[in-house]
Amino acid sequence: MKPALRLIGFMCLLAGCLALASATTAFATHRLALYAEARQYMVEYQLHRRGISDPRVLAAMGKAPRECFVPPGLASLAYGDHPLPIGAGQTISQPYIVALMSEWAQLKPGDKVLEIGTGSGYQAAVLGELTDKVYTIEIREDLAREAAARLDKLGYSQVHVKCADGYLGWEEVAPFDAIIVTAAVPRVPPLLTEQLKEGGRLVIPLGHHGCPQTMVRLRKVEGRLKEEARLPVRFVPLVRPPVLEPAE
Repeated sequence: MKPALRLIGFMCLLAGCLALASATTAFATHRLALYAEARQYMVEYQLHRRGISDPRVLAAMGKAPRECFVPPGLASLAYGDHPLPIGAGQTISQPYIVALMSEWAQLKPGDKVLEIGTGSGYQAAVLGELTDKVYTIEIREDLAREAAARLDKLGYSQVHVKCADGYLGWEEVAPFDAIIVTAAVPRVPPLLTEQLKEGGRLVIPLGHHGCPQTMVRLRKVEGRLKEEARLPVRFVPLVRPPVLEPAE
């Protein structure tokens, strides 16, 4: 092939590649815009109109990219008013519950918060929009590793992930201004009460799997927990290591 023809062929190939890249970039930009629109719709119709009123929580929910915290095949469903499976028998809570737990935590900038049950990392990301001191525990090593990598990639350096038994809390960095438990337990783990500051808030779903459950907000007053709010809910159970499971 003559050099001139070879050059023409190369230029045509390059032009095709550039056109494809441009189309791909345009598609990616359009997709991000659609997710942003869905996010704002969620904030207005699923949260604000259903009673979520804290402007900082609404802003946090409007910023955290929920589509990045669900399996790729479910990204189009990320902003629906329902939980979604994330693998290993675990779920990402519906947006309203994430927002309500965040609002009940009553976080101020600089507060230290502990989350039990990292899952995909979405609740931790929302908390990371509210304060720069977020600690989250996930017992499943694969979920903890993936959540840590995902949060780091998205720029949530203020969120610290640990693979451990959530029932034990995180004594090394206690006490906490607030603790959020994102899976159901039969009763409040005593160590979580100990690691909560005086005046601190504990948001936790109580009840057995398959039975009626109630999410409550408890405040630590003179060393004891005082209930302030409650809501009927349905959560997956908080997992414990097999050797620590209570006998039936």
